[in-house]
Amino acid sequence: MAMAAIVEVKDLNKTYDTGFEALKGVNLSIQEGEIIALLGPNGAGKTTLISTICGISLPTSGTITVGGHDVVRDFRKARAMIGLVPQDISLEPFEKVVNTVRFSRGLFGHSRDDARVDEVLKSLSLLDKRDSRIMMLSGGMKRRVLIAKALAHEPRILFLDEPTAGVDVELRKDMWAVVEDLRRNGVTIILTTHYIEEAEAIADRIAVINKGEILLVEDKEALMARMGQKQLEIELSEPVTKLPKALDKYALEPIRDGAALVYTFDSAAERTGITDLLVALRDAGLQMTDMRTRESSLEEIFVDLVKESA
Repeated sequence: MAMAAIVEVKDLNKTYDTGFEALKGVNLSIQEGEIIALLGPNGAGKTTLISTICGISLPTSGTITVGGHDVVRDFRKARAMIGLVPQDISLEPFEKVVNTVRFSRGLFGHSRDDARVDEVLKSLSLLDKRDSRIMMLSGGMKRRVLIAKALAHEPRILFLDEPTAGVDVELRKDMWAVVEDLRRNGVTIILTTHYIEEAEAIADRIAVINKGEILLVEDKEALMARMGQKQLEIELSEPVTKLPKALDKYALEPIRDGAALVYTFDSAAERTGITDLLVALRDAGLQMTDMRTRESSLEEIFVDLVKESA
């Protein structure tokens, strides 16, 4: 059964005074408890969309509700449900970690609750750093403090704007684990990223945005299956310089100087044509030593989509 959308964006347009259209007719429904990735090249409108949902930037037209509250009319109620982790690390260098998080909680009118703050710090492996000054922390730890700040007022929705930009691979995996934990605690997560593997690793659904328009919003698995061209790589016992005419219909692509052939097929189709191909190869006198399949990654799908919309 479909749950009520916790974030509802309808016909959203954002045009700046310069006349630049940052968002054009955006529609997006985000379900409670899901992780959705907004994927798009730099300048596609990801940050503008987040800022507008968070009420930082006003829509030119269209409506946005968060937990049923209109972000313009009911700003305080809507904003109280949202935690925002910005892209830039803007923390007070001399402040202690625990105070930074405590202060953020107070901003939203929550009473002091050190046990809750410690819980947030613990969930982000920051408890042993609670009394450290921000400037003593590594970049990765600072990023965690930003998340702790965003979670201090117990929001239901967490926005992560490029959460792993400029962090190393190890830390990126840690961050993904943190996100997964938050989701287990019922937090809805919207992350923007231009790292495809990030979306592939943690999102349930993917929205692709380019030039201020949403090109598609789809379940990650379905998207990958729908666009999932598989390829069969066939190793030959000896390289071919020219393919026999009889193989034309298979549109084979020689690689490694003819030492192998690549056949592309649709994994969802009723017939892949592989059996026929293997017979045809044998009839053409080509001997096979090995074969393996590979699937196209989300990366290739994304590049194609953005190309088409250009």
